This record gives sequence, C-alpha cells and structure tokens, in this order.
Amino acid sequence: MLRRVLLSTLLVASLPVLAAQKYEIDTTHTQVQFTWNHFGFSNPSAMLEKISGDFQFDAADPTKSTIAVTLPLDGLHTGVPKLDEHLKSADFFDAAKFPSITFKSTKVEKSGADQLKVSGDLSVHGVTKPVTLAVKVNKIGDNPMMKAASAGFDTDITIKRSDFGVDKYIPNVSDDIKVHITLDSHQAKS
Repeated sequence: MLRRVLLSTLLVASLPVLAAQKYEIDTTHTQVQFTWNHFGFSNPSAMLEKISGDFQFDAADPTKSTIAVTLPLDGLHTGVPKLDEHLKSADFFDAAKFPSITFKSTKVEKSGADQLKVSGDLSVHGVTKPVTLAVKVNKIGDNPMMKAASAGFDTDITIKRSDFGVDKYIPNVSDDIKVHITLDSHQAKS
C-alpha cells in the first residue's frame, strides 16, 4: 500500500504543470490606437499610453489564458495638447471623474489557426459592456533580445462610444470608434 502511494505521488509530481504563466506587457512595443471621423473632413487618431495589466498566458492551451488591462486617461496622447485636453474633458471621457479605461477577459477561445476570440468586460466612462475581440496571434516563441518566451497579438474592433455614455457631437463626430491594439509580452522571470 505504501509503495502504491509513493508511486502515485511520484507520478503526479512528475507531470508537467498545466497552467498559464505570467507574462509582462512590453509597454515599449504595445500600442492602443483609436480613430474617429471629425465632421466628415478628417479621421484623427489618439494613443492610449501607460498601459498596465495582468496577463496569464498558456501557449499550449490559450483557452486557459486571462488578461486584465488598465489604460489611464492621463496617458491619452494625440500629438495636439488642446485636443488631448478636450478629449479628457467632460465633453468626452471626463477623465477627472473616470480616470481609466479597463478591460478584463471572461473567456478565451480558439477560433482558427493563429486566431483567438477573447471575450471580456470593457469599462469606459463608468459604463461596463461585454465585448469580443478577434485576436490574431502574431508569434509565440523565444525573443532573442529579451532572452525570454514571448507572445505577440493584434486585434481591431469598432465600438460605439454612445454605448458608454460618450455621445457629445454625434453624428458630426462619429459614434463609431475604430480601435487597433498591438500587444507584445514576455514571460515574467520568477
């Protein structure tokens, strides 16, 4: 009996750990960019910088992965300081009252070769709505510069800002906001 218990313990201990590993978001190679139409004349864009988050990734089984990110609005940057101020004002994001945008995944599914469907809760302007991201897996492997396991992803989504209570100047300033995200990450060192 003791021999069987010892053998079982050794077998269980020798099995690989099948769990998502912690990855760090590489903020120097990760971008969140959004674009809108302005009175039909132009399509300006802005970046959300200062990204932080918790990213657990399982390369063997991406469905076990999770991500939660925070995008502080003090990191909103258009290249035009007056426009930055206006977008952070009560007319749009009201950053004084709602200082961050957040996303937290609720489910990750494979949706094809190098494709994931990431569902989660997006919170903007104090309103939380479910969204689904069609994510392209760019590459998973060792990064020779970082000397670490790395993973990169891209996704594009169009959201309606009115769904989040950001509706000033619609339809002259488009309700549809096109968002492009490119994310680079490296496995955290223990």
